[in-house]
Amino acid sequence: MKFGPKAAAAALILSASLALTACGGGAAAGGAAAGTPATSLTLGTIQDVRSWDPAQAHVGHLLQPYQAVYDTLILREPDGKLSPMLATDWKYNATNTKLTVDLRTDVTFSDGARFDAEAAKANIDHFKTANGPQMAQLSSVQDVTVVDADTIDINLTTPDPALEYFLSQAAGLMGSPKALGTEGIKTEPVGSGPYVMDKAASVKDSQTVFTARKDYWNKDLQKYSKLTFKILTDLTARTNALVSGQVDATLLDPKTGKQAEGAKMQLAANEVDWQGLLLMDRDGAKNPALKDVRVRQAINYAFDRKTILDQVMLGQGTPTSQPFGKASGAWTPALENYYTYDPAKAKQLLKDAGYENGVTLEVPSVPGFETQISVVQQQLADVGITLKVGAALTNTFTSDVASQKFTTMYFSLFQGEPTVAINQIVSTKGLYNPFKNATPELDAKIDAVRNGGADVGKLAQDVNKYVVEQAWFAPLFRVNQMYYHNAKVNVTPQIQQAVPSIYNYSPAK
Repeated sequence: MKFGPKAAAAALILSASLALTACGGGAAAGGAAAGTPATSLTLGTIQDVRSWDPAQAHVGHLLQPYQAVYDTLILREPDGKLSPMLATDWKYNATNTKLTVDLRTDVTFSDGARFDAEAAKANIDHFKTANGPQMAQLSSVQDVTVVDADTIDINLTTPDPALEYFLSQAAGLMGSPKALGTEGIKTEPVGSGPYVMDKAASVKDSQTVFTARKDYWNKDLQKYSKLTFKILTDLTARTNALVSGQVDATLLDPKTGKQAEGAKMQLAANEVDWQGLLLMDRDGAKNPALKDVRVRQAINYAFDRKTILDQVMLGQGTPTSQPFGKASGAWTPALENYYTYDPAKAKQLLKDAGYENGVTLEVPSVPGFETQISVVQQQLADVGITLKVGAALTNTFTSDVASQKFTTMYFSLFQGEPTVAINQIVSTKGLYNPFKNATPELDAKIDAVRNGGADVGKLAQDVNKYVVEQAWFAPLFRVNQMYYHNAKVNVTPQIQQAVPSIYNYSPAK
């Protein structure tokens, strides 16, 4: 992707800001005049940040706080378009194995350090070695070369169509090179972003407070003088906080959303994640039954997806058998209802696989998903599969997943661009393929996607078809993310994201 020569960089940044304003979700939409933020915004979040080291940043719900203090190389707009941020221009070589990135020259970090090519390289190098939860985002990066003061080459071992997207996410967050790897950055972020932490007003696991940075380079992205994240793990607590005015916006669910709507809260909904079972031990390393594709298929046929959706989500979503979402390009109509509700077929498959007397699956308890797991447990029991629910996931769940602690999980996973989803849940380097399951056939399909250029989406349909037929997962439905806000704030949903980016909020007129 290319946005023009360096000489046009400033104009392009302005153009991007104006475009966001026009669509109502970006730089200065509906808010105070640029450069004069005069209001505060309080958001209810589900979990506190465990480390402010940008290399430890996560995705989904947990990326949002990092955006307050760290700019990314590339900005992802509400509709998914990639625009300049700290990078003004970027383009691939002919083989798509080197991405040349031109950088802004007028940016400093909150500690006074300058942002330049050396700083960008330091961040990417640090991200690759810091063992963060999204380390796989840069698994295709071999190294970074400094070309000049404001240009870097990102050299790849293999083409990766998802790289530009990742540079708008955790892998693109830029921290001060003076602070990277220090103990201090774990508790106090040091970035070039629109806000700085007010450490005195912040309380661990309670609230994190930020104030507008006075010398921030892009005042159009600074629509508030104060930004607060209130950590509200409990769903009822988030609902009450929104209704009572303690927070301006937060993520609820269809049931608590009824209370919010009764209090005149406004809904910004979009389908982002799929929920269901991750059947991760497909080679039977710890649960031999999962090695047999017929057992995995039986699990899929055991579910009455529409009934589960109606019972636990009040119908807010779409039943599905595929892990790739509609906006990804990999979604295929024929796979939507590939596994129909057929208990008899499920029982026959178990019998054919030699498990007529039953199969046991052990899953961790996932806070917030107790109702879903209960219904899933019952429907599996009806065909002879026992779902044993163990201890709850903790703050170490990413390392627990990576260390193969779980063979199966009930979880909610992001449906991103095809190569993003492949990197996350299918690739042997993906967090949610901890047993590194692979076959030559699947590897060939993934390689075709990585080298597919404009045909990435179509080629990814073959990957989707393979993992559905081989029952790598048991998706149940794509769920509507129910994000509610009060009348004081305008909110534009972010495509393929459960909560909006911080740039998508603005004071209501």
